[in-house]
Amino acid sequence: MNKLRVLTGILMSAVSVSVLYAQTSSDEIKQNPGKAGGIYYAYPVGDEGRPTTDAPDGYTPFYISHYGRHGSRYLISDNDYRRLRDRLHHARKAGALTPLGLSMAERLDSVWLEAEGRGGELTPLGHRQHRGIARRMITNYPTVFPDTADIFARSTVVMRCAHSMNSFCEGLKEVNPALVIPRESSQRHMYYLNHHTQKANRFTRHGGPTTETTRKFEESQTHPSRVIEAVFSDPQYVYDNVNPHDFMWDVYWVTVDMQNMESPVRFDDVLTPGELFDLWQAFNYRFYTTNCNHPLANGMLLDCAKPLLNNIIECADAAVESGRAGADLRFGHDGNLIPLAALMEIEGCNASEGNAADLYKSYADFKISPMAGNLQMVFFRNDSGDVIVKFMLNEEEKSIPVATDIAPFYHWNDVKDYYRAVIEREDYIPAE
Repeated sequence: MNKLRVLTGILMSAVSVSVLYAQTSSDEIKQNPGKAGGIYYAYPVGDEGRPTTDAPDGYTPFYISHYGRHGSRYLISDNDYRRLRDRLHHARKAGALTPLGLSMAERLDSVWLEAEGRGGELTPLGHRQHRGIARRMITNYPTVFPDTADIFARSTVVMRCAHSMNSFCEGLKEVNPALVIPRESSQRHMYYLNHHTQKANRFTRHGGPTTETTRKFEESQTHPSRVIEAVFSDPQYVYDNVNPHDFMWDVYWVTVDMQNMESPVRFDDVLTPGELFDLWQAFNYRFYTTNCNHPLANGMLLDCAKPLLNNIIECADAAVESGRAGADLRFGHDGNLIPLAALMEIEGCNASEGNAADLYKSYADFKISPMAGNLQMVFFRNDSGDVIVKFMLNEEEKSIPVATDIAPFYHWNDVKDYYRAVIEREDYIPAE
């Protein structure tokens, strides 16, 4: 574990987003086109992990509270592959494809061999991601996982989340086979693992307050003329048979999800980095307006994460009181991790921006919830029973707006008081 020296002193973690948040740019997408996938970005942490900070002298890790998004998956439906494949096959029969278009059709046939019948399911990479996160967790914090550790894992009822949970638990047991890890995927835990209020659902549905803004911004970011000319050789065929806007987005979805599959096929020669950046901005805004802190939502989307935050606090308190080592492992979706990180005011996660064209400057979905994205709270205690905690988003230490003299660590009682106040705000809507 690569250690960093802790700087002490009274610090407030609520530093302005403009300082803490590295602005996403077209150059960043050009350097790593995978980021253009947004929430389809494959988990960026490898086996080497990320640097972590030594705890203050005398403090030992004993408990971890975790919420993880499922790992890499195929596109949500087989139709997301079939639409583009069928369109190219139809154009090929009509003799209306360029050499690039013919190459795309052949590549899609190869992709279909892996993807058919697996829409929405975890890919092999998704399994590996969770095993890797788990192995790094137990290796970095072995005192949390003695043979007698009190561990409980639960997931939403969606299969890709249950499979992610199982792969994570197996990753722990690969390092310590003696661990006993009860696992559950049932409706019993859905009220906090994947909670959405009726009020939030009304806001996010089609026809809600941000529908038109989202549609118009998507139109402004979608420029299909170049790619249409690159793929199709017959303008009349395009006029009669192809919706250029929809075709470009079909290409985008397949292109950005290839990083999550086993197939070596790529489509990086079809869309330019500038086009990927434009489309990502539209997707980033769309997801933000339905899951995060848009000003028009007035916090209602973040309210969906309050039962989850309440569960995190209650489970952590129980672990502190019991004196036993262990972990609470939770597995769900991007639509749960994103509002949770925003509600908790994790550094870089709770921008409030109503201008679609400016959102990328303060908010990027791939920095918060890539495939297998996760939030970990690692708890430490000393011989006198004092408990401190640090926050890691995607295994990177993050700050929260709570005063501390031991950054990046925080006194648990201060953190708990702060988040209790967040939960108890008047706009809190309990689980139905």
